[in-house]
Amino acid sequence: MITIKKHVQEARVKATLAANKELIKLYWYIGKTIAEKQEKDGWGSSVVERLANDLQNAFPGMGGFSRANIFRMLAFYDVCEKVAQPARQLEELPFFSIPWFHSVIILQKLKNTKEQLWYAQKTIENGWSRSTLETWIKSDLYHREGRAITNFSKTLPAPDSDMAKQSLKDPYLFDFLALRDDYLEQELEQGRVCLQ
Repeated sequence: MITIKKHVQEARVKATLAANKELIKLYWYIGKTIAEKQEKDGWGSSVVERLANDLQNAFPGMGGFSRANIFRMLAFYDVCEKVAQPARQLEELPFFSIPWFHSVIILQKLKNTKEQLWYAQKTIENGWSRSTLETWIKSDLYHREGRAITNFSKTLPAPDSDMAKQSLKDPYLFDFLALRDDYLEQELEQGRVCLQ
């Protein structure tokens, strides 16, 4: 029984992370499209605002298409472009393996691309929740690591802990999968939901 339960939990986490990766790829694509239209057609903030409204109307009930989040997608694309030029390397960036709002925190609080990538990678390695990530950014862990003897490896949670649990409850992910209002959390946990 324990082996089966563990297998179910692992499958849930893998499915959530796969859906999260698709959501992040969508956000990257939207950012890329906007960047190209800004350069080619001179799109400004009013066009982006219209795009946000159009997406909200086309996909009612699906969050993530606010004006602010559309601009976050553009910023996300810009950071990814600085780092991974070949498309095949793009999905290898750690941003594609963490929940969207982990990336948002990193992009908003840090301007150095090297630091952004470092915190994203550490989030994956240590399974940091958003609040843990914010704490480490605030304490400037990037510049402090290696200077002090720590017990991080013994005291930090396993990689599939807080971050995985938060991914399973991420409202952007549920909106993306169209699992918003019609399903009870208990039904999702018990695997009684079929995607249409």
